[in-house]
Amino acid sequence: MDLELDLECVWKMPSILGESPSWVARENAVYWVDLFGRKAHRLGFADGSRKSWSFDAEVTCLAPRERGGFIGTTRHEVAFFDFEGDIATSRPIATVEADWPGNRFNDGKVDVHGRFWTGTMDADCKSDTGALYRVDPDLSVRKMDAPYICGNGPAFSADNRTLYHAETMKGAIYAFDFDPDGEIRNKRVFVHFPDPAAGRPDGMTVDSEGCLWVCHFGGGRVTRHSPRGELLVTMPLPVPNPTSCVFAGPDLDTLFITTATHGLSPEERRKHPLAGSLFRCVPGAKGLPMPLFGG
Repeated sequence: MDLELDLECVWKMPSILGESPSWVARENAVYWVDLFGRKAHRLGFADGSRKSWSFDAEVTCLAPRERGGFIGTTRHEVAFFDFEGDIATSRPIATVEADWPGNRFNDGKVDVHGRFWTGTMDADCKSDTGALYRVDPDLSVRKMDAPYICGNGPAFSADNRTLYHAETMKGAIYAFDFDPDGEIRNKRVFVHFPDPAAGRPDGMTVDSEGCLWVCHFGGGRVTRHSPRGELLVTMPLPVPNPTSCVFAGPDLDTLFITTATHGLSPEERRKHPLAGSLFRCVPGAKGLPMPLFGG
């Protein structure tokens, strides 16, 4: 079923690779990054206030911490990030895959137990040299699954018993049994998108009914899938490359969607002038509270 909504462009900008939207309830704000643009952005939910910060390196994802600020990743580092006024600072806490210069970190999320899950990928999207990692509150880092060409969009089921992780280049989203102690097992294909023209699975989020919302990079759409993987809703977008999404707002009923200009030709960019912008809509579902990193 196609879902036609009043989709609003709330921040028009040509982000190269907008990614990793996070709802920070204590600030009533949404944060996200432009990975290749080396920027982070903040949008106030109620007042529409805007703030941006620049970095010397690629920041690939952010997730809020209990102690304030964020945990996130750069190309090869897990780091803490803080935003004070006009200044953004970072403090590396672990280096991963430094012996694989062609790899980089990509997306990441925090589970309900305060652990940060993040994946790596081959920057050229050709070799299966990436992996899925878990960062515990004690700041230890452990490889949990491999290999991946382009690992993307970790997400957790509403009952916290399933972890979802995408292999973007193979058009697959995997599901794992997820134990409270952070162990994962029984990897299987949750949903497969065989047609690249329909877009490849990128960032994703879970709603309060346990359904998975998936952004289709190159497909100009977001889809909603039941806990059994059934396609429930297709939501068309006015841009080709949605990258990730998050439920936000005091009632968690507003879906924010990041997008990208990456990979678009000059002609495609002229055809899609809102590419790279931040969008929002009220899709008739509600999200789950965003967990905070415990370290």
